Amino acid sequence: MIITPPAAESATGTVAELYDDDLRADGLVYAHTAAMATNPEAYRAFEALVRAVVPSIGIRLYEAATLGAARAIGSEHCLLAHGRKALRAEVVDEAGLAAFAAGDDSGFRDDERLVIRYAERLSRDPAAMTDADTQELRDAGFSDRQIVDLTLAAAARNYFSRALLALAVPVDEVPGLAPELAEALRAAT
Repeated sequence: MIITPPAAESATGTVAELYDDDLRADGLVYAHTAAMATNPEAYRAFEALVRAVVPSIGIRLYEAATLGAARAIGSEHCLLAHGRKALRAEVVDEAGLAAFAAGDDSGFRDDERLVIRYAERLSRDPAAMTDADTQELRDAGFSDRQIVDLTLAAAARNYFSRALLALAVPVDEVPGLAPELAEALRAAT
């Protein structure tokens, strides 16, 4: 990583809060948090966007969109972190997450699989998307607000993941993931 993030020992204000959040949750400051703490206001704005979209779609669909986008762009950071979050929220079990890493989404509900595919298309070639892509969501019963929020969830994952990739932020070990599952998620990239 070419940038030098703020040091944890001298962190104050929002940077210290960001670091403390990681320390309280997992006992370490993640490299992605440190990198983004270089502009803590932008990081907090990203978190606010996530909080704004989750209420209409729920955590299950948010994680499905996040995982679909992360797999499509090859973000180890986000596959690991959100794989763990999906397990904790009981969106998918370990076998389903391992299958997802291998390209098999059958461990997810039908609506979640649809969202994963949508997020992947958005992440791979958004300029090629047409009304038909969104119509699939509409036909599945999603409201206008939910369609916009699913799109924002996938786009937000692209923003964050691509920033980490561009800055060559090291990928941390994520506590709470079995080593073989973490390896499978890394291989999905």
